[in-house]
Amino acid sequence: MGADLPLHLIEAAQLAQALAASGAAPPPVIVDCRHDLARPDWGRQEFAAAHIPGAVFAHLDHDLAGTVTPQSGRHPLPDPATLAAFLGAAGIDAHTHVVAYDQDRSVYAARLWWLLRWLGHERVSVLNGGLAAWRAAQLPLAATQAPRTAARFIARPALVRSVTTAEVARELGAGHLLLLDARAPDRFAGHNETLDPVAGHVPGARNQPFAHNLAADGHLQPTAVLAQMWHTVLGDTPPAQVVAMCGSGVTACHNLLAMQLAGLPGARLYAGSFSEWIRDPTRKVATGPA
Repeated sequence: MGADLPLHLIEAAQLAQALAASGAAPPPVIVDCRHDLARPDWGRQEFAAAHIPGAVFAHLDHDLAGTVTPQSGRHPLPDPATLAAFLGAAGIDAHTHVVAYDQDRSVYAARLWWLLRWLGHERVSVLNGGLAAWRAAQLPLAATQAPRTAARFIARPALVRSVTTAEVARELGAGHLLLLDARAPDRFAGHNETLDPVAGHVPGARNQPFAHNLAADGHLQPTAVLAQMWHTVLGDTPPAQVVAMCGSGVTACHNLLAMQLAGLPGARLYAGSFSEWIRDPTRKVATGPA
């Protein structure tokens, strides 16, 4: 079995201790998910310059998303077999504990956290505060990538669920779901849109910016704070009736991670999100605050 590490969220000191520990248990596999939507090559370049020792790199566009089509959003879910092959090549199997990190706010790390659970892998954590927290703790960095022994990753029954655009339209129209959009308020309202050709939000959606999950230093808020906030957001709505969305299904995973930490698992991901919703010009779009 892999190292005995906390699920969902891990602190830099805990990860450093696990990497330094000796014994029969293999160390966790660390995956660097740093990315910049405006500079797609930035993450790989930063990884080459400095990363947590032993880490492997996962590119949002190439490894954590599938091929964009005229009907899909900007970051469709990857083909499960292709993702499983990538994970196996990184040395991940059923017993591996995976730790995902990005530059600071855990947005892209949360995407890998969700994808692993989508393939039935429970032993996964996000590094709280990302590489910024690791550096702040003055922990070591590496500039060369250590060789990894490939493993065989076999997908198992999903621990999380996604919904299609058709399901969102049908369930939202029937009043059967609470659709929460993780984008910043200005983009939700239809202002300052730079990523998508249409501005606004899905009619009936509510704005729940992922930034509300974060403290000023980029760490996630303490569990008690998240629990109080998310219970207020949901009210009487059970998590099973909640669907998380954003621009392309990435920052929505941050809200799903926060809900998990708050003790409210079971919400679904609208993977296509707004960038898929607007592919069909007949679908209505709203602007202004919810």
